[in-house]
Amino acid sequence: MDGTPEEITTLVGREVYSNNGVFVGEVEDVRLNLDHETVTGLALTALNNELFRNQIEPGKGVLIPYRWVRAVGDVILINDVIERLKNPEEDEESLLA
Repeated sequence: MDGTPEEITTLVGREVYSNNGVFVGEVEDVRLNLDHETVTGLALTALNNELFRNQIEPGKGVLIPYRWVRAVGDVILINDVIERLKNPEEDEESLLA
């Protein structure tokens, strides 16, 4: 993205998927740093219930850092780090082993 307003507004409404193809949510808004004229985050709604069931109340959204974005096209691809929210106990067990 070169930061033009036309490109920023086209992010709204796009679906967001992890690198592994798991649906994460839909972009409702973007977070901007006006001093540097850059996008710093994506506000997502219509979240994947399997990923966020225990972390986010129904009807709420999440703000993901834009540094997680890997590609922007018809959909937005982000790092698979978001999928770790699904089973945090498994991650803790793997860290202890």
